[in-house]
Amino acid sequence: MKDIVEIRWHGRGGQGAKTASLLLADAAFNTGKYVQGFPEYGPERMGAPITAYNRISTERSTVHSNIYYPDFVVVVDETLLSSVDVTAGLKPEGAIVINSGKAPEQLRPLLKGYTGRVCTIDAGRISEEELGKNFPNTPMLAAIVKVSRVVDPEAFVKDMEASFRHKFASKPQVIEGNMRARKRSMEEVQVG
Repeated sequence: MKDIVEIRWHGRGGQGAKTASLLLADAAFNTGKYVQGFPEYGPERMGAPITAYNRISTERSTVHSNIYYPDFVVVVDETLLSSVDVTAGLKPEGAIVINSGKAPEQLRPLLKGYTGRVCTIDAGRISEEELGKNFPNTPMLAAIVKVSRVVDPEAFVKDMEASFRHKFASKPQVIEGNMRARKRSMEEVQVG
């Protein structure tokens, strides 16, 4: 498969990892790419660990399985670092993006010897400040777009704004808050 990027998301039920993976698939599709965005279902309940996936390519993919060797991993909940092997199969030339107020070098010891790029973004703080609630998926989505460049960041922002204007036409404050959160996340993501 030529020009394929695979992303694995780790979060907890209710944090929006599945939604973020689907939004990324929509944004990539709107730029003309072939996409897959899907969760791995198990005994999901609020707060239980969940996994979601993206496969994005310039050609149609005939692979329809979970992603075992991702190019990028997104960790929406930092507490998963101690209970889930989030770096399993992660390619060293890729990166991991973690929702944390800590610097990347502070989290590297928790990553089982992973030698690639470690990126952090304080998605909880950004969403609290911009949305008034802890919705970490919005900032995490923007951070992975910035780090992976799987979608052009400017095209991504335009696509997300159009999508939110459609979905939240009667709630302009939701649109503006999400757009501010995305912009800040792209600016504040730390790459270690």
